[in-house]
Amino acid sequence: MTTKKELRQVEEDLVRLKESTRDLRTQINEMGATDLVERSQMLSMADEQDELVADLERRRDELRRRLGEPA
Repeated sequence: MTTKKELRQVEEDLVRLKESTRDLRTQINEMGATDLVERSQMLSMADEQDELVADLERRRDELRRRLGEPA
C-alpha cells in the first residue's frame, strides 16, 4: 500500500471512529441513571475508542510528515 493510500485509509478510519465515539457518548448521556454496570462498560468502550483515535492521529501525522504535508 502506498503512503498516500494508507493516509487516506487512516483518515477515513478516523472519521468513522470519531463518529462512533461521539454516538456512544451521546447514548451514555441519554441513559441517565439506569444500569450502572452497563453505563460503566459503555464509558470504558468510549475511552478505548478515544485511545484508538489518538493512535490513528499519531499515525496520520507520521504519514503526512513522510509525504511532506503539514501535520
